[in-house]
Amino acid sequence: ALMLAALAARPGWVEGQTYLATLRRLAGGPARDDRGFAEAVAVEPGNPALRLGWFHWLAKCRDWAAAAEVLAQARQAFGDLPALAAAALYLASESSDAYDPALFDAVEDKGDPGLDLARVRHALRGGAAERAAGIAQRHLGGQAARLFWPYMAVAWRLTGDPRAAWLDRPDTFIRAMDIGLDRSELAELADLLRTLHGAAAPYPDQSVRGGTQTDRPLLFRHEPIVQRTREAIEAAVRSYVAQLPPAEEGHPLLGTPRAELRFAGSWSVRLRAQGYHACHSHPAGWISSALYISLPAAETMGAPPAGWLRFGTPPPELGLDLAPYGEVEPAVGRLVLFPSTLWHGTIPFADGERLSIAFDIAPPRY
Repeated sequence: ALMLAALAARPGWVEGQTYLATLRRLAGGPARDDRGFAEAVAVEPGNPALRLGWFHWLAKCRDWAAAAEVLAQARQAFGDLPALAAAALYLASESSDAYDPALFDAVEDKGDPGLDLARVRHALRGGAAERAAGIAQRHLGGQAARLFWPYMAVAWRLTGDPRAAWLDRPDTFIRAMDIGLDRSELAELADLLRTLHGAAAPYPDQSVRGGTQTDRPLLFRHEPIVQRTREAIEAAVRSYVAQLPPAEEGHPLLGTPRAELRFAGSWSVRLRAQGYHACHSHPAGWISSALYISLPAAETMGAPPAGWLRFGTPPPELGLDLAPYGEVEPAVGRLVLFPSTLWHGTIPFADGERLSIAFDIAPPRY
């Protein structure tokens, strides 16, 4: 109601329209409910940012046909604005299985991180791993480096470059430990987390499939059980960092200062039958995590590795045949820590509830 009132006064507020569409999805409406955008464009037909925001919302929902229609109407109204031309390149690369090596030639020298990320994905999808590595390489020393490291790992693995092992080191960097919460504390935490999962669907740009993810920074809540959990997590992270190998310049995990530990985000995920996380990485993080609070019984979960955390497999939409590094079995009270640049996802499980907490530790400041 608050968003509707605000948008009635300012229909061209792009962030507001995006959030309204998100709220309608979370409340159990259609996966794509973009009528707010349509109504706003009717009021402000000369607002290109509004149409571009509409396009981006549909792209997040992976509704490529609707996104193409909105973009076509925008280009008809405003011509080849640079932002619309970039959107058209992104749409062409993400929505088609065909590989056109010349698709991004006109923007090859732009150096724009967003366009270059689309170029990297397009090259990998087309089997041009060396080209993808060359594009990603130009960003590894810049502010957008954490967007590109996961793709660099994929490109290096595909070309047999030994730097893939130098970067990911799954046997060294993936660690599982008991968090130190007893059975009653975990039960209390689970009860609290269930009250926070009031949405009917996940956000469209999240990795959650068949479940929900909380918003707002979970570990900054005031409840004593959350604060106890945060203390245990901080102790575990300090131990993880203390046991890392010596500093290595240029490495995204090892090449940073280590004295400062800040949360970049924290949330809970509740998965239901056949739920899973799509493969993803965490560009805002330095160290990422999974802390298991409640799990289905073994006979309900399904045969192993159902419900397990899997590492090293790139996003399936890239169509790459890369074997995972391995899987980690979940256990109630177990915390898994790993580099935020490492691809990870989960395997669907048969039935029941899989309740977890996740967080990112922010890249330390120099």
